[in-house]
Parts: sequence; C-alpha cells; structure tokens
Amino acid sequence: MAVKTITIDLEAYGALARHKRPGQSFSQVIKAHFGPRKTVRTFRQALRSAAVAESTLAAVDRAVRSRRRSPARTPPL
Repeated sequence: MAVKTITIDLEAYGALARHKRPGQSFSQVIKAHFGPRKTVRTFRQALRSAAVAESTLAAVDRAVRSRRRSPARTPPL
C-alpha cells in the first residue's frame, strides 16, 4: 500500500489521538470520520447481512420516507 506523509499541527494531532482506539491506526481514524457517507442503502445492506427480517427492513424504509416529507428537517449546510 502506498503511503503519504502529511504535516499537522499539535491541536490537530491531539484531536486525532483522542479519537484513536488501541490497535487502530491514524489512517483508520481518518477514514472512519471522513470516509464515504453512510446512506440508507449501506444501512440496508448491513441489515441484510445481519439477517434482519424483510418486515423490519420495510418498517425502516417507511420511517426514512416519512422523515423526508417532514417539514422539521434540518436544512442542508
């Protein structure tokens, strides 16, 4: 695997170090916090791999759809 050296200040290093768990690399911390966005699709895939019942998946879909129609949604930044 290719690597790249970066320079960060002590405050940024401290923030990364606080999120790092034993046995976890800084690369893993960065990927966990800034990696691909989690979507309903990835959530459904995780549920399917955990053998969740179709009725439960349908209930999750209904809940997500109802939230999309809610006027109380947080505005995009």
